[in-house]
Amino acid sequence: MDNKYTVLKNTFGYDAFREGQEALVDSALSGRDVLGIMPTGAGKSICFQIPALLFAGITIVVSPLISLMKDQVAALNQLGVHAAYINSSLTEGQYRKAMELARRGQYKIIYVAPERLLTEAFQLLVRDVEISMVAVDEAHCISQWGQDFRPSYLKIVEFIEMLPKRPVIAAYTATATKQVKEDIVCILGLRQPTLVVTGYDRKNLYFAVKKAKDKKAMLLKHLKENGDKSGIIYCNTRKTVEEVWQSLIAEGYPATRYHAGLSDGERKQNQDDFIYDVKPLMVATNAFGMGIDKSNVRYVIHYNMPKDIESYYQEAGRAGRDGEPAECLLYYAGQDVRVNEFLIGTQGENSELDGEELELIKERDLERLRKMTFYCFTNECLRDYILRYFGEYGGNYCGNCENCLKEFEDIDVTKEAFHIIRLVQASHERYGINAVLDAVHGSDTAKVRQFGLKRNPEYGSLKGRTLVRLRQILNDLLVKGYLFLTANDYPILKMTDLGRELLDSYAREAEGLHSIILKLPKEREQDKAPKEGKKEEAARASHPDLFELLRKRRYELAQKDHVPPYIIFSDKTLREMSALLPATKEEMLAINGIGKVKYERYGEAFQGIVEEYARSRGIK
Repeated sequence: MDNKYTVLKNTFGYDAFREGQEALVDSALSGRDVLGIMPTGAGKSICFQIPALLFAGITIVVSPLISLMKDQVAALNQLGVHAAYINSSLTEGQYRKAMELARRGQYKIIYVAPERLLTEAFQLLVRDVEISMVAVDEAHCISQWGQDFRPSYLKIVEFIEMLPKRPVIAAYTATATKQVKEDIVCILGLRQPTLVVTGYDRKNLYFAVKKAKDKKAMLLKHLKENGDKSGIIYCNTRKTVEEVWQSLIAEGYPATRYHAGLSDGERKQNQDDFIYDVKPLMVATNAFGMGIDKSNVRYVIHYNMPKDIESYYQEAGRAGRDGEPAECLLYYAGQDVRVNEFLIGTQGENSELDGEELELIKERDLERLRKMTFYCFTNECLRDYILRYFGEYGGNYCGNCENCLKEFEDIDVTKEAFHIIRLVQASHERYGINAVLDAVHGSDTAKVRQFGLKRNPEYGSLKGRTLVRLRQILNDLLVKGYLFLTANDYPILKMTDLGRELLDSYAREAEGLHSIILKLPKEREQDKAPKEGKKEEAARASHPDLFELLRKRRYELAQKDHVPPYIIFSDKTLREMSALLPATKEEMLAINGIGKVKYERYGEAFQGIVEEYARSRGIK
C-alpha cells in the first residue's frame, strides 16, 4: 500500500523530503489545515500533490493563471498521475469531457481558475464527488495588501462554504509579509493551521544592482557573456519591452516578448517558445511569469526597477528553480522611480475598491516604492536587505551578492548627517530631497529661492561637498532610518526619533555619539557577477560533453512528446547523470528526479547515451 515515502520516491523520484515539506504533508493527511510559506523552487507543489494522491477523494487546486495550470498538469501526466485543469482555455467540448471524466473518478487532482468555482457546471460536479482537499496556490492573491491582489480569489471562501462537507484547506505562497500572512489565515478561515515558514533565502541566487548610463549596452554585454543560457528580462512598460526586444532581434538573439498589448494567441505562442527553449530569451512586463515552472532560467534581469520588494523577489525568484547557480540583476536609473510613481498614481481603475481603500493602497504602494529604491542604494548585503523586509533576520554578509563581494572603505559622515538633518528641522520638515540637498550645498536654484532657503541657518553649510556625495549620504540616512520620506504625490523629508537623537547628541557633543559610517566601494562597480566559469561548471558536471549530449536528447524527446524539456528531466538531474554515469536501472533510479514512471518512459534512452559515451572513452 502506498504511503508518503513510496509516492515521493516512485512518483516524483526523490529519496527524502526537503525542509518543511514533510510537516505540511503530515498535517494535511491528518485532516489539519495548513499554510506553507516557501521560496520559489522549494517544492511547494509536492506538499499538496502527495496528500492529493493518498486521499480517497479529489483535490481541487485553485490557481491564478492558465499557464501555471497547464505546466503543473503536464508535469503530473508525465509522472503517470491523472490530472486536469478547468479554465477559459478549454472549448465547450473539452470542458464537458473533463467534467464527465472527473465524475467517473478519472482525476485525483483538478486545477481550477477561481472564476470557475461558482459556475453552475462546476457546482454540479462537486455535489457528485468527494472533495478531500482544497489547495490554494499563490495564496497571497487573496489579500488586498499582497502585491498581486485578485478580487476573484475571494470566491474561494464562498465556494468552500457551499461544499456539503468541509475539506482540508491548504494555502501556499512564496512571498508574504506579516499582514498578508494574517489575511490568508483570516479570509480563508483556516482552523488552527499548521504554519510552516521555511525562510525566504535562496542561496543559489546572486544579487546585484547596476547603475548604468547605457542599459542596452550593459544588457548586450551580459548576453554575449552568457551564450545560449535561458533568461528573462523584465521591463516596466510595453514600450520598453518592444524597444529591448527589437534591439535583441537586431543583434541576432533568439528572443521573444510578452505584454498585455499582444493578442492572446501571440502571448501563448511566445510563452510556449520560451518554455520549450525554442527562444530561450523572454523580454516581458510583469504580466509574465507567475506560475511559470521553467527550471533552467539562469538569470533574471530587471531592466527597470520594480515598484516593490515583493514583486522584485517573486520575479527574480524565477531564476535557478533547479537549485543551480543563477543571477538576479537590477539595472537602476532615476527615471524608474518616476515611472513607478506614475503607475501607482493611475492604478485607481479597480472598481472593486472604494475611494478610501484606493487612497490607502496608494500610500502603501508609495512606501513600498521607497523601500525598493533604498535597495538600489544600500551598500549593505543585498540578500540581507530583502530577508529583513520579510521579517527574517540573519547575518549581514551572504558572500553571494555584489555588495558582499566588493571592497568598501568606511567614511565617517556624522558631521554631514548633522547638517542635513538640522536643515530639515530648521525648515520645519516642509521640503523634498532636491530642495534640501541644493540648500545644504549652497546652490542658487529656483526652488531654493522660491522656498526662501537662503535664510535657513544651514544654507551652504556643506558647500565643500559634491552634490553626488551629499545625495549618497542622504540616501544612507533614509536607508538607516534617520530620515523618512512621506508617501504622497510630493514626498517630504521628515525626521525620525533616531534623527532627533543624533541632533541632540551632536549639539551637546555627548559622549558615546553614534557615528554614521558611509560605505563606499574602493573601485567602480563590477561589470560581471562572480559566477561559475567553464572550468567550475565542467568540474560539477564531470563530463560536460556528455551533459550536452543528454541535453540534446532531452530536447528531441520534448519535441516528440510536445512537453517542455525541463518536464522530462531538469538540468540538475542531467548533471547528476553525467557525473555519476549510471549503468543500471537501480543506479538511474538513485538519481534525484527519476522515479519509476519517468524511468519507464525515458530511462533506457538516457542510459543508452551514458553507456555509449562511457564505452567510446574506455570508462568502466
